[in-house]
Amino acid sequence: MNPNIDILLHKADIEIQDNYYKYLQNYNKFTDNIFRTFKGGYQMKTGFDPQKYIEEQSKYILERVNNYDKLYLEFGGKLIGDKHAQRVLPGFDENAKIKLLQKLKDQAEIIICVYAGDIERNKIRGDYGITYDMEVLRLLDDLRSYGLEVNSVVITRYNKQPATTVFINKLERRNIKVYKHSEIPGYPADVETIVSENGYGINPYIQTTKPIVVVTAPGPNSGKLATCLNQLYHEYKMGKSAGYSKFETFPVWNVPLKHPLNLAYEAATIDLKDVNMIDNFHFEHYQQVTVNYNRDLEMFPVVKRIIEKITGKESIYHSPTDMGVNRVGFGITDDSVVVEASKQEIIRRYFSTICDFKKGLLDEESLNRIKVIMEELQLKQEDRRCVLPAREYAIKLKEKYGDSENISVIAFELPDGKIITGRSSATMDSCSAALLNAIKYMAGISDDIYLLSPLILKTIRDLKEKDLNSKITHLNATEILIALSISAVTNPTAQIAYEKLSMLKGVQAHSTVMLNRNDEQILKKLGIDVTCDAVYPSENLYYV
Repeated sequence: MNPNIDILLHKADIEIQDNYYKYLQNYNKFTDNIFRTFKGGYQMKTGFDPQKYIEEQSKYILERVNNYDKLYLEFGGKLIGDKHAQRVLPGFDENAKIKLLQKLKDQAEIIICVYAGDIERNKIRGDYGITYDMEVLRLLDDLRSYGLEVNSVVITRYNKQPATTVFINKLERRNIKVYKHSEIPGYPADVETIVSENGYGINPYIQTTKPIVVVTAPGPNSGKLATCLNQLYHEYKMGKSAGYSKFETFPVWNVPLKHPLNLAYEAATIDLKDVNMIDNFHFEHYQQVTVNYNRDLEMFPVVKRIIEKITGKESIYHSPTDMGVNRVGFGITDDSVVVEASKQEIIRRYFSTICDFKKGLLDEESLNRIKVIMEELQLKQEDRRCVLPAREYAIKLKEKYGDSENISVIAFELPDGKIITGRSSATMDSCSAALLNAIKYMAGISDDIYLLSPLILKTIRDLKEKDLNSKITHLNATEILIALSISAVTNPTAQIAYEKLSMLKGVQAHSTVMLNRNDEQILKKLGIDVTCDAVYPSENLYYV
């Protein structure tokens, strides 16, 4: 070929690429504006004022502190990253609690409790997919990053369990103070023994210096209440005045019992068998209807007696609602928005429950309870908009390829209402395909254009199959995103698509099969709310 013609063709090719890149940049700005509009529109409409909530909550906490030398504040729910609250209260800041503590950091320090039994059985937090001992380490790092003082870690109901002892050693060798609290015989009914030298007296006193001591944990039933009351016992033995209160989020005491917001809380705690009830103690004393949940109502008479025995005077609390500091209800600005968001959360929890039941993680009672909640609000699975498109596409593929093919489909509902689907193939799983399809749509990139070179994908698959002897050769979401980030360095088209990943936050997704943990966690980290049908992706028991 004539060298001059070759040079001209090369220049033309570069010009075409440059023009296309400029087109993508312009389209990129255009779609950014579109999606920003939708994020501020109906789908992202807010129904909650986070600033008002923080102001109200901090005000009431400080009022409680003024009554004592020291206030032990039990924190219910997640201290950092409260995704449930963010989903059911559009506008809620998932880190509202930690920001509130930052405002009070000169007056507050933190104790983290973890139950030894949860460490022994490797209990896992579903949202992060990590065990409770690892969650304690994560909490320590996160709290320190916010500039908050962590006093210590308390191991509750400790009886020299081997895995727990290893965990204690790990903490102490990293210079983290650890206290070990034993299980008290007769707890919580035998008040005489509990409030004595043979009860709280056998557990060490935790040295604290700030007027507010926040007691938190990686999950429920970790011993937060017992730790607070144990501290009260020792404080009064030393002649100091101390109080106990509970930082609550759900249920919301000043919205109706059967409000979808409170039913969403029941759905979220289905494994704990929590049931919302009218606080009869509060009604008897104040003639005011408020909502609390069964565990607090059942424990209230005992807790009240323990506090009165410790302090030697009548408790200032007349109900579990009195004990809580919960101003969430006063932050709601649009009830209709909260109602709809709560209904969608209940449907998400329904899918989560049926999947956990299928995996053997939940009993039939929990499954039946979530079905009752769905019936109470007359909700259907298909009320989640991304469910039907995923199922319908899967049916079409089965009709085309036959049932012998293990084809899974996932559907994304994007901020503008567009449904994007992805299917599994020999190259990549459905989650990876949907992610690439979604960011291509957001960037205005044609389906015919490859973001990732087929040769690169083949090389990675060959590595997995031949060199790593992996039984699963198709690429998962992590592997695809790493390949995309590398391609973005040299490929302008891939770079533009890569920049759209942050816009996936808030996307709703549904899969026709249960996702593997890797893909599920990747979607959560991207801010995508995903649900799954209770169907295994294959007949394999291990290689799935």
